[in-house]
Amino acid sequence: MSRRPVAILYRMVMPEHVCPYGLKALDLLRRKGFEVEDHHLTDRARTDAFKAGHGVKTTPQVFIAGERIGGYDDLRRHFGSRVAEPGTTSYRPVAALFAITALLAMAVSLGTLGAPFTPQALQWLGGFSMATLALLKLQNIETFSTMFLNYDLLARRWVRYGYVYPFAEALAGVLMTAGVLDWLSIPIALFIGIIGAASVFKAVYVDRRELKCACVGGSADVPLGFVSLTENLGMIAMAVWMLVRSGSM
Repeated sequence: MSRRPVAILYRMVMPEHVCPYGLKALDLLRRKGFEVEDHHLTDRARTDAFKAGHGVKTTPQVFIAGERIGGYDDLRRHFGSRVAEPGTTSYRPVAALFAITALLAMAVSLGTLGAPFTPQALQWLGGFSMATLALLKLQNIETFSTMFLNYDLLARRWVRYGYVYPFAEALAGVLMTAGVLDWLSIPIALFIGIIGAASVFKAVYVDRRELKCACVGGSADVPLGFVSLTENLGMIAMAVWMLVRSGSM
């Protein structure tokens, strides 16, 4: 009978604080089939002594076969997992948002109209997406408005637009979802979509600037680029589609 490989883990486990990365390291090691010698650093003095003795600045620390692997991110690298480096950007937050809002729109369409793929589901997708994006911006409107000023053409001329934008986006999204007051939601969506598309196009494709997008809030590491432009063009297309649809009804 083969014995499982052994890993030694040192992590902070104090009455007032249990290190979350220590718990993640413990879970990862166990999932990889390791038997873990789990050593708890139960107070600040023991933690500081451990770090000084091993010449490290952080805990947890993992040792495998007598070799110090490092902390949780180092352990993930050791097992070949992807680790996001500081300053890197990703479209994952935007992709996740639109995937969830699309599923929500199809779910509501299925529950109320009996089919997931309907014209109404498309309208709900637009409304849900705009309202959710606005919600993310409103979590910290100061951070959003600051990042927004890096590229938005109107906000640079009228700073308060950075504060108005999330509320206008939320209003348009809610009205589109309800299917009411098209005379208000359509112009709002067209206005912010056109300004947004022009701003992104100029910053990325004319000025060739590498910036982070404020579309999912000011703290996200989403690059300003094709996806950001597509988001604004989608908002314009949604408004035009609603305008045509309302005119034909």
